[in-house]
Amino acid sequence: MAMLNRKVAIVTGAGRGVGRATAALLAEHGARIVLNDLDEAVCHEAAREIADQGAEQGSEVLAVPGSVTDPELPDQLVARAVEAFGGIDIVVNNAGYIWNGALHNQSDEQLQAMLDVHVAAPLRILRAFGRWLRPVAKAESERDGRARCRKVVNVSSVSGTQGAATQVGYSAGKAAIVGVTKSLAKEWGRYNVTVNAVALGYIATRLTQGFRDTPPTIEVAGRAHRVGIADPAREAVRQATALGRLGEPEDAAGGIFLLCLPQSDYVTGEVLTVSGGL
Repeated sequence: MAMLNRKVAIVTGAGRGVGRATAALLAEHGARIVLNDLDEAVCHEAAREIADQGAEQGSEVLAVPGSVTDPELPDQLVARAVEAFGGIDIVVNNAGYIWNGALHNQSDEQLQAMLDVHVAAPLRILRAFGRWLRPVAKAESERDGRARCRKVVNVSSVSGTQGAATQVGYSAGKAAIVGVTKSLAKEWGRYNVTVNAVALGYIATRLTQGFRDTPPTIEVAGRAHRVGIADPAREAVRQATALGRLGEPEDAAGGIFLLCLPQSDYVTGEVLTVSGGL
């Protein structure tokens, strides 16, 4: 059943992991996707594969690669979505990464990088979306008595709601996006936009992969960043999780999907914890 038939969704950081699983699930239910990722090759590959998987539902996928921290990208995402599909119904702010370390060792660059990608970037994307939204929603209200319901889902983390050692910058960004969510829910209610967040637990992605001796790295903007969780710590998290397992990207996507459905049209300003009961 195509529960999101012909809806248009922007999903950032959707080349891999949670973002990709989310884009695939939305497409599976009939949504047309504007798929963004920092890695151009990965972005285009994911777009092709998701379009093929969602072909039976009539899904279409447009790849728009680029860094969400690029101030020009938000307007590009909105313009490409409107040009290709005629409008926007869903925005999922998912892109992000970790740059961990004890606070006394963190540089200003490191702290700012976490705030830029987890707070400033989503805010700019939502600002660009809002500039398109306001006149459209007002016209719909005048014509139909109420604007059509649109959805924003911001991806936060239990690190932002509960804290995490060595993740002060990351946690600050993820906590801040909760404040953005609750504030914007109040501001955009007049336009019939629901604004919610998911606080993800330990989901099995590149950022949380296990390791024994040397942490793996990923490259962001030409810099190698250590990622992963040491195997003993990973096992401790698993044991502390009520469901007895770490989450998969599809588990996280499921939580995001719930907040994109018409059945959640009266849910706004909320934070849904998707952690397996951590």
